[in-house]
Amino acid sequence: MLLQVLVRDNDVDKALRILKRKMQREGVFREMKRRRSYEKPSERKTREKSDAIRRQRKVARKQAIREGLLPAPVKKVPPVRAGALPSTTSMRAERERPQAQITSTAPRS
Repeated sequence: MLLQVLVRDNDVDKALRILKRKMQREGVFREMKRRRSYEKPSERKTREKSDAIRRQRKVARKQAIREGLLPAPVKKVPPVRAGALPSTTSMRAERERPQAQITSTAPRS
């Protein structure tokens, strides 16, 4: 398992993010966490068995969704928070909207 990341334009931060993402996909962090302490062979068998059952259930659930036996999961839409900054799409729409004339109703003296 050899992970290699090229640093372009001296952008080390971006290269680090890419390396971390690759390590996450390869399961390096999970492996390191597991090896922090000794795992008895009986515990290892139990964990591997439960992992296999979890994978099988996931595959069966995805297959049932594809076949239409189960409804597809509903994607969560993040709620709009009060005081949150507007998204770029709403800002863009507001910029493209024609500006209305501002008229004052206050009497002039």
